[in-house]
Amino acid sequence: MKHVKILGTGCAGCKATERLVRSVLAATGVQAELEKVEDVPSIARYGVMSTPGVVIDGTVVHAGGVPSRRQVERWFA
Repeated sequence: MKHVKILGTGCAGCKATERLVRSVLAATGVQAELEKVEDVPSIARYGVMSTPGVVIDGTVVHAGGVPSRRQVERWFA
């Protein structure tokens, strides 16, 4: 099972990224624990200066802007 963190303070892009990741997980059947990280000090610990950010199993895979669906699908392929 993968551990996925969505980093963001609640902006529209952060919410869209969370919806997109949830949608891809549901469509692909990948089992993952999804966590939302909203406090700035925790986000900064990942070195993410522009949100939304996505962390999978401890590795930052995206930061800044909403990723494309294709990009998210590749993360879970």
